[in-house]
Amino acid sequence: MIGAALTESFAHKLTQALKAHSISRTRLAADKGVDNSVVARWASGATRPSAHNLAALSAAVARMRPGFSALDWDRDLEDLARRLGVETGPQVANAAAGLSLALLERARAATALRGRTYEGFYRSTRPYPRVPGRYVHDEVRVRLSGGLLSLRMFTGGVPVDGWVLPLGAQLFVVGDEMTSGSLVFAVLHGVAGRSVRVLDGLTLFSSLDVGRTLTATPMILTWTGELSDDPVADDIRLAQLGRGDPVAPEGSVSEEIRRHLDRDIGGDWVLSLPLALSMARGE
Repeated sequence: MIGAALTESFAHKLTQALKAHSISRTRLAADKGVDNSVVARWASGATRPSAHNLAALSAAVARMRPGFSALDWDRDLEDLARRLGVETGPQVANAAAGLSLALLERARAATALRGRTYEGFYRSTRPYPRVPGRYVHDEVRVRLSGGLLSLRMFTGGVPVDGWVLPLGAQLFVVGDEMTSGSLVFAVLHGVAGRSVRVLDGLTLFSSLDVGRTLTATPMILTWTGELSDDPVADDIRLAQLGRGDPVAPEGSVSEEIRRHLDRDIGGDWVLSLPLALSMARGE
């Protein structure tokens, strides 16, 4: 159990280092001469780099952060952030300013009023695009961070990091799926009370098939627990929850939820636009 926690702790540190220097996992894999899946396993907490690969990773960071060594990976997350030149505390939320949204200040004001309502762990249920009649679960964490709601999600070990922006009666979600370098979007119905038990809405993403098919599905988010006072421990717990097979066992999704999620879109299970059917053209 201790070894697993150390592996997941390293995963957070690696993700922090990549973000600090705007390095994608794909680029890191190419630079180190390893398969993309290897870097994905490091970043998801499934495995930890060997001594040889850790030395190579440290050398890669040292090229942008002189003096960085393998010993720096033993620092805690906050200390490592300072070593990498990353701002911590309330300024972390400035990263969301990169979205360049005109309504960002309204989202901050709404978050100040209602943000704590949405903090916690959630499990999503949504249709599995590839297999009609089956469903997928994502494990989700929402936490106040520097005046905004940060989101972290795992689906079968694949992480997504993003923000939840309350605007009006809805929640607008944008996430960065770093393994494939694409974005994930959702619009959810908010709640008026002081606590959440269930949220629902629509999500839009690129499926992980060869053509990266544009796909939209309904989804339900069920609140599963409170956060602790330790953000690192919470994210380690989230990674553990999101490590397994995300496809729900047959018969495990209730009839009520199936009725809410199932759609007949011209005979299709979900709304999608495969590349083969796209009308996008150049000259």
